[in-house]
Amino acid sequence: MSLTPTQKQLVQVTFQKVVPIATTAADIFYTKLFEYDPSLKPLFKGDMTTQGDMLMTTLGVAVKGLDNLDTLVPVLEGIATKHLEYGVKIDDYTPVGNALLYALSVGLEDDFTPEVKQAWVTVYKIIADVMRSAAYPDYDSGSYQNKKQYNH
Repeated sequence: MSLTPTQKQLVQVTFQKVVPIATTAADIFYTKLFEYDPSLKPLFKGDMTTQGDMLMTTLGVAVKGLDNLDTLVPVLEGIATKHLEYGVKIDDYTPVGNALLYALSVGLEDDFTPEVKQAWVTVYKIIADVMRSAAYPDYDSGSYQNKKQYNH
């Protein structure tokens, strides 16, 4: 899966619209994440405001890193290794992606067009594939099927 220049631009431009509402967007994200999968809540042991700040900072690094994927990939691989230490499982990337899309749709409102949504889906799939591959050497994006059930 590859990211087109237009998709990269859409993600970068729309993320700049999220930055001023980052705290709210992070709150929406975590609320929805725990609604989708309440079993993830115990993985977050610290202050959720601080956690939200870290989420938005990391997302900002990833969005900026789209300009140079060769530099971004090792950063994502390092994050994936850390997430293993925190207890993140391979299937946990699914509700995270869905919660991210939900938070973006709420935060961006009318600016969350079908094209913007598809650009974010593509970016998240690339990020998740890189991270899953780093954390789980047997991961194959072509054959992987998430078997876990989530709340809707």
